[in-house]
Amino acid sequence: MHHLTRLPNGLTVATAEMPHMASVCLGVWVGTGSRHESAGLNGAAHFIEHLLFKGTQRRSARKISEEVEGLGGQLNAYTSEDHTCFYARARQDHRPTLLDVLMDMRLNSRFAPADLVKERAVIKEERMMYRDQPPQLVQELLNETLWPDHPLGRAIEGTPRSLDGLTRPRLLHFLQGNYGAENTCIVAAGDVRHAELVREVSDRGRHFPAGPRPPCEPAVSRQTELRVRLHTMTAEQTQVALGIRTTSRHDERRFALRVLNALFGECMSSRLFQCLREDRGIAYDVHSAASHFADTGDMVVYAGVEDDKLQRVLKLVVREMKRLIDQAPAMPEVRRARDYVVGQFDLALEGTEAHMSWIGEQLMNYGQPVSPVTVRERLGAVTPGEIRRAAADFFRPDRMSLALVSPLRQLPFDVRRIFASLD
Repeated sequence: MHHLTRLPNGLTVATAEMPHMASVCLGVWVGTGSRHESAGLNGAAHFIEHLLFKGTQRRSARKISEEVEGLGGQLNAYTSEDHTCFYARARQDHRPTLLDVLMDMRLNSRFAPADLVKERAVIKEERMMYRDQPPQLVQELLNETLWPDHPLGRAIEGTPRSLDGLTRPRLLHFLQGNYGAENTCIVAAGDVRHAELVREVSDRGRHFPAGPRPPCEPAVSRQTELRVRLHTMTAEQTQVALGIRTTSRHDERRFALRVLNALFGECMSSRLFQCLREDRGIAYDVHSAASHFADTGDMVVYAGVEDDKLQRVLKLVVREMKRLIDQAPAMPEVRRARDYVVGQFDLALEGTEAHMSWIGEQLMNYGQPVSPVTVRERLGAVTPGEIRRAAADFFRPDRMSLALVSPLRQLPFDVRRIFASLD
């Protein structure tokens, strides 16, 4: 059962009571991510996430990790475009310790100057690691091409230049202005009692600074044709990332898009996997993925191919898009895709960490937990016609950007001509 309490200062406490579980997962969610940064502050949210682990007035960085891991627990965090989450999981009787550590990290982190120097270097290493991996690099280049001069197009970890500009005063100012009580949720899932957690959080909640959720720059596109970006580097194959601007997490078409993505490229039985790998053997890794934000979204098709097969792969991807635009998929195929999506949804909710993440994301995205039953019902009701309409709405060159990381110095064919059939 999901329970929700908003404290007088705006801090939210939410739980999924799962008394049959032996563990509890506790998370602190903040509705601030890379999307809330200016260009000069790019990487601030991710930098702060790192610094929360570097020590408090009561605990050193080592003590923070030892205190959780010494219980047989786990401690982790991540930063996304929309939010930041740091969380811990352990046996349910260790919940008070988990809460004490997480709240101490959030409220009493030192942000010591020496830690800033070390962690800035660590994040630069993290960034270089990603850029040395062609599949990671092509995603970063695609984001820049899909969302030019916009926070969604910037790397979450920042750039070397922006990181150098993130001084201690600037980070603390960003923290004070964007991590207030009204923008924070304490979420627990497992063998936990909601009333007990509310009492425990209330004792510390009064120390959270006031402040609402920060605004973000709207994603407005003036794109009129396919955008193409080629990055040349030494590699064994060409990495392809085709991004399609879709719709926000509040648009009802997101359910049809979720099923469309499964049918089109998400899994081994999808059209793209069968067409490119099983039928022709011209790609090992080919898949698609969909994401949604507050006011926009994307679907991305990924593939790794030999250079001389690139043109053929792009033609086949466009052909499969055109098939979905021209003709609604048959009901048996839709039923399989719906069953896959609902099944994956159920599997993703197994365990305390999964439920903690579900509630946290729902609170960040919608302001309240949406029942999994509601989501299942809506996904299960998607029709072939809805899928075809979604394909017609979004499979258009003026919504697409293509990023390539390749040994090729230039493309030996006209990319836009391949996509012209979608106009």
